[in-house]
Amino acid sequence: MLKKLVSICALGALVPASAFAQDEEPSRYDLALAAGYKAQFVCSGLWNGGKALDDIKTDELTGIYDRIADIVPELSEVVEGSERRVRVSFAEDMPPRIAIWNHETGCTSMPIGFGDVETRAPVKTREFRDDLPWPMGDITPAPAKNAAGFPVAAVAQQAFDATTYGEGSKTSGVLILHENQIKAEQYKAGHDLHTAQRTWSVAKSIAGTLIGHSVQQNMVNVTAKASLTQWQKFADPRASITVDNLMRMASGLTSDTAGNRTDGIYMGATSVSEQATSWPLLEQPGTKFRYANNDTLLAVLAAQAHHGDKKNKLGNYMPEKHDFDPFALFQKLGMTRTYAETDWQGNYILSSQVWTTARDLGRLGQLYLNDGVWNRERLLPEDWLEYVSNPSGPQPDGRDFGYGATFWLMNNSEGVPADTIAAFGNRGQYLVIIPSLDMVVVRRGYDTSDGRFDIAAFTRDIVKALAQ
Repeated sequence: MLKKLVSICALGALVPASAFAQDEEPSRYDLALAAGYKAQFVCSGLWNGGKALDDIKTDELTGIYDRIADIVPELSEVVEGSERRVRVSFAEDMPPRIAIWNHETGCTSMPIGFGDVETRAPVKTREFRDDLPWPMGDITPAPAKNAAGFPVAAVAQQAFDATTYGEGSKTSGVLILHENQIKAEQYKAGHDLHTAQRTWSVAKSIAGTLIGHSVQQNMVNVTAKASLTQWQKFADPRASITVDNLMRMASGLTSDTAGNRTDGIYMGATSVSEQATSWPLLEQPGTKFRYANNDTLLAVLAAQAHHGDKKNKLGNYMPEKHDFDPFALFQKLGMTRTYAETDWQGNYILSSQVWTTARDLGRLGQLYLNDGVWNRERLLPEDWLEYVSNPSGPQPDGRDFGYGATFWLMNNSEGVPADTIAAFGNRGQYLVIIPSLDMVVVRRGYDTSDGRFDIAAFTRDIVKALAQ
């Protein structure tokens, strides 16, 4: 029988041995991962998302990885509101897993074995601008013609019926922008325009945008080699991998599973710089598409390395202008409720661990429709939309969508303009950008494998409704 997971103490309740069948007893490592996962999501959901604890357990902690799905509900969390910490115990002879929140980067899951020691997390002022007009703030007129029968609003409403675009799908939010105006906006009960959710792999496209901003700052060259220090010894063939290879999922690095599961990073057992750099080369860089979290993690590490190289060469280096700083860019865009989280060593987990609102994703889409210009400041290179839309790298086999540079391509979707690009994320996170129609479509959800949302059909119907 499973030993007691935790002691009866202030840090958590006793998990009975009978909670798990004898033949399903989880490993000690899986217990630690489950505890880290729960601490992370409760922490992020509370203070990034502004959600109630019961809603977090219903939305965020169900429909999760099979590896930990049965363990997570059996572990008790302790929320320390004044300290913005969450603790989850998993073994009586080990410290609990701990997630710590700060204003700048959200929650950080501390490594297994991390004790109760004082930490000084980075703090920057997060300025909410709710009292400004859209898009910098959230003062908006009522969506134009947003009556129940208006075609665009009607289609948006259908996304919530759990049948039209996927049996059993669970939509939490929809936002439709046209010509920088909100044409439709709707949220499920308990959510509103300020409720942040995890983006999952939509974060990859956010990573690509941040790299684009670095290119505009003349800090990063995407055609240059990644130049990671871990690959510079003994003529390591991985040293030939470029930033562009990584952004196009064409590094040639091996993966353990489809999507390249990175449990150790996501659940706080290891760091990006330790794990993501350790995979061996399997294909020549630039020759094979393999969708992998590690490629995005490595692209961001490479961008940060390029910043570091330039920093040492620039006599006029100014941190406020030249650092790789997601927070600063988000503030410029009015994405004031977006949190790019890091591992415990300070590496950004931009493959999936960004929390944001539907409106903030709408702002990101609008940046691309503005050709990379925001408030008369160029934040992305003039050709960046063309770059991320270009399927110049190897393409995915057997997929309905092509791939550019950190963005999916909906160029083969019936009824959808051929210039449409999109960011896709687990559990039904979608940001669709249609330059030719000056349109952005955002859909947020809590889908599971039992009910997936058909974003191509939804986008097609929105396009059709707009034309009416």
